[in-house]
Amino acid sequence: MDKTKTKTGLYAALDIGTTSIKVVVAEYVDGQMNVIGVGNAKSEGLKKGFIINIDKAVESIKRAVSQAEEKAGIQIRNVNVGIPANQLDVEVCQGMIAIHAQAKEITDEDVHNVASAALVRAILPERQIISVVPQNFVVDGFDSIQDPRGMIGVRLEMTGLLYTGPKTIIHNIQSAVEKAGLVIDDFVVLPLALGENILGEGQSSFGTVVVDLGGGQTTTSVFSNGELHLTFVDPEGGENVTGDISNYLKTSQKNAEALKINYGLADSTRASEYEKFPVDVIGQAEPVEVDEHYLSQIIEARYAQIFQNSREFLANHDALDLQGGIVLTGGASSVPSVKDLASEVYGNNVPVEQYVPNQMGLRNPVFSNVIAIAEYAAGLDEIYGIAKGAIYGGEYMPSRMPEVPQQSSGFFGGKTQELPPMQQVEMQKPDYEDDYYYDDEPKAKGKGKGILGKARGLINEMFD
Repeated sequence: MDKTKTKTGLYAALDIGTTSIKVVVAEYVDGQMNVIGVGNAKSEGLKKGFIINIDKAVESIKRAVSQAEEKAGIQIRNVNVGIPANQLDVEVCQGMIAIHAQAKEITDEDVHNVASAALVRAILPERQIISVVPQNFVVDGFDSIQDPRGMIGVRLEMTGLLYTGPKTIIHNIQSAVEKAGLVIDDFVVLPLALGENILGEGQSSFGTVVVDLGGGQTTTSVFSNGELHLTFVDPEGGENVTGDISNYLKTSQKNAEALKINYGLADSTRASEYEKFPVDVIGQAEPVEVDEHYLSQIIEARYAQIFQNSREFLANHDALDLQGGIVLTGGASSVPSVKDLASEVYGNNVPVEQYVPNQMGLRNPVFSNVIAIAEYAAGLDEIYGIAKGAIYGGEYMPSRMPEVPQQSSGFFGGKTQELPPMQQVEMQKPDYEDDYYYDDEPKAKGKGKGILGKARGLINEMFD
């Protein structure tokens, strides 16, 4: 993707998360983003990052889109949709074509053909290509070319990165989005867009890990040399923390979520044993007093486990000591002292920082992904569009919404083609009341060494 391109026009982004659906309509003027519409609706029909009921997911998408339309004063028809990292594969692809017996200028068709050659490979029937991103073109042996069009040559080569995912996930997402009355401009790989948006050039080049703490799952992504190399999805997130509080304190999910937001700390060493609050316990007429330290021990155990799983993945892939360290984001990263706990679990020699979007009205990490989708889509260049056309067997240019007056009846993307079957997408605490459900038991059981074992042991002792 050409990061030097001046972004312009209107773009709609859709992030389908486990706990909420988020929509952003962004207007770009001289490369600067202005958010003119935001939608944030509770997710229905999703669990652990997957769409399990398309009809319910459709209604959630419609609610979020309606909110964004009302605030933006336009009708949303085209959207860029986030694809989660579940079972995402990233691999290098290469292709080479002969342009002509005699040197001639390289055209769009030549770029399309060399991209098609790079995609000639065996793809398992249960997997689907999400995206192909050209990295380098070579013309008659001269490499490091970003855009070969207009150059003279007889042989053209391309190296790029190919992203594939489970066909089921992609299909369900596409089906839900299209049933909601929307046209998909592009599918955007969420960790790829997130890394490009929140990491500086130095961080991406020298190596940085992004840990996206969502409601239903946590995604650990490894970036180096300016590219996304590895992803790991842990099916645990903020809703598991809420479930642990509910199970241990014998209170409803709604109460547990409120306790987490109002009194929760991820690092129990920073909590007080003297700060107490009432908790409505199921089966008891009177509320029970619980102290802040006790609640934080429950929260700490789950977060420590999530970070430990991430740490083990990074250690197994020699990615724990990257110079850029760890960047935390996502809605579940907003719990106070989560950075302190992460620093302790990953190791004091690993720098940890938190990322919060700086757009007015969206300064909450729950919006990190949906903003990243809009930014990524706005930065796509013509070469990307031509190469992606090779996936769908025809000309494909990334379309965007044209500039429209505030009271316009709608917007229409430029060239939009129907894409083959595909699917799915995630936010901050919305202004609705939570009523989530959980089917797994808290894993804070048993005793062990370190902060994870300490937290689990303390919780067990209390309940014993």
